[in-house]
Amino acid sequence: MRWTLLLSLLLSAGVWAVAEVREFDSPEQEDRYRELTEELRCTVCQNQNIADSNAELAGDLRDKTYRMVREGKSKGEIKDFMVARYGNFVLYDPPVTAGTLLLWVGPFLFLVFGGWLLLRLLRRRRDRTAVTVDEAQLRRAAALLRGDEDPKA
Repeated sequence: MRWTLLLSLLLSAGVWAVAEVREFDSPEQEDRYRELTEELRCTVCQNQNIADSNAELAGDLRDKTYRMVREGKSKGEIKDFMVARYGNFVLYDPPVTAGTLLLWVGPFLFLVFGGWLLLRLLRRRRDRTAVTVDEAQLRRAAALLRGDEDPKA
């Protein structure tokens, strides 16, 4: 009997999950809210947007976003507010600024530097393994191929 009760409690854990229900004045507001919660990063989780995060801060950000959408604020105004409060890190797609330029250009610079380094190493290896053959060795090899010379000589 106890095992049945314990098993039923464990299997019903999904029932305790809470789904947020938000009321909007128009479908455009709902779309704006959904897009914003997917574009804003949870600053606690760092790899989740605020729509998917269960962190308390993400819930607060969702609430603030909801209130601002209901007030009729645009996506730009809401993003500007979030950036002013949390910095560019709150955006999954940060703007190109002097502070983020290395993030945008860095991977390409790394790729170019890696390619240059690889070519340099390959050329150096090729130069080290190059064999110099003098004219007498070439004449002897040609004679061996023609069968004119004894290979044991």
